[in-house]
Amino acid sequence: MSLEPIERASVDELRALQLDRLRWSLRHAYDNVPHYRAAFDAAGVHPDDLKSLDDLAAFPTTSKDDLRANYPFGMFAVPREQVVRVHASSGTTGRPTVVGYTRDDIATWARLMARSIRASGGNPGDIVHVAYGYGLFTGGLGAHYGAEELGCTVVPVSGGMTSRQVMLIQDFQPSIIMVTPSYLLAIVDEMERQGVDPRSTSLRTGILGAEPWTEDMRREIEERLGIDAVDIYGLSEVMGPGVANECVETKDGPHIWEDHFYPEIIDPVTGAVLPDGEFGELVFTSLTKQAMPVVRYRTRDLTRLLPGTARPMRRMAKITGRTDDMMIVRGVNVFPTQIEELILGTAELSPHFQCVLSRSGRLDSLTVRVERRPGVDASTAAAALAAAVKDRIGVTIAVEVLEPDGVERSMGKMRRIVDERQVV
Repeated sequence: MSLEPIERASVDELRALQLDRLRWSLRHAYDNVPHYRAAFDAAGVHPDDLKSLDDLAAFPTTSKDDLRANYPFGMFAVPREQVVRVHASSGTTGRPTVVGYTRDDIATWARLMARSIRASGGNPGDIVHVAYGYGLFTGGLGAHYGAEELGCTVVPVSGGMTSRQVMLIQDFQPSIIMVTPSYLLAIVDEMERQGVDPRSTSLRTGILGAEPWTEDMRREIEERLGIDAVDIYGLSEVMGPGVANECVETKDGPHIWEDHFYPEIIDPVTGAVLPDGEFGELVFTSLTKQAMPVVRYRTRDLTRLLPGTARPMRRMAKITGRTDDMMIVRGVNVFPTQIEELILGTAELSPHFQCVLSRSGRLDSLTVRVERRPGVDASTAAAALAAAVKDRIGVTIAVEVLEPDGVERSMGKMRRIVDERQVV
């Protein structure tokens, strides 16, 4: 399929469209959401103050706590009767964050997901195996509606029942799978347990997201399955999956669909806007959302903005971690993605691992529990990994090498951090 005109537009055309849409979005939020009116007034700014895209930096940011404080429907900018669907986060750390969609919002989301699948190499008529969870989580239905919008045949498997996932991949012959990278590896493990060669399946593309993953994990997935592994990015508060997506021809970081979402990078401590190329926290302002506009929403994801390549829209580098999953171990900042990279560089170890935080006296300790690969001698792997972490990250850890299947499996996002410091 040919690209949409905006995917071929010049940067100047894109910026002009963004400014027009940003003015509308700020006014829509200010006029219809009490939280935004109060926040703008307290900061001494007004939608009419936006004369250029740079002026957005004067407006206040929005956090997940703001959304929770207005639970459930206080952030909606349209009458509840115009909201045709509600999604919500898992709420594992408190009240869930609730998001709403008008009929037009759902249509926009479906088009952006179709654009994302097409950028990944999908075409009308492809069979798409959706193993993201359905329900309040945005992943399953987002992928589902986008694949249908593109003209694909959707297999709405959802997560879980891994042996059935393998059976349906063999029987239905999908060319695309949409799933979290950690669960895709669990599916691959199950294929091998059943004696199925993962490289023999019909799959040619994996559209993987909902959790940070490294280039080493991409290589592992592509080598074991013989597919293109493409990164999709999104979060429910901004829309869901499909805020950004890699292009299969470059696989050099997700292009942000900037005609609908305006990105910034800020210093996570000071909140100052950083120039493109600088590392910091990703912030989004929605440009077209009706039911629940978001203004400078702090994603907590750490990345940087890069120039466009396959599309004129800017790219985001792979997420290196989140401000809320950073572990501070004896004064050293540690992210699970750093541990994952070193594990994948240790041949005897599998990518299934967890970071366990504990406390002895006043000192925090980190233990990495990781599985050995089947049929290998991993007697020296623990010492090798601990040495690599000490050398590369600068912190001393303990390593427990478990038997295959020793680490709990997730049917969706992998729980990488287990915090036992509060357990008495």
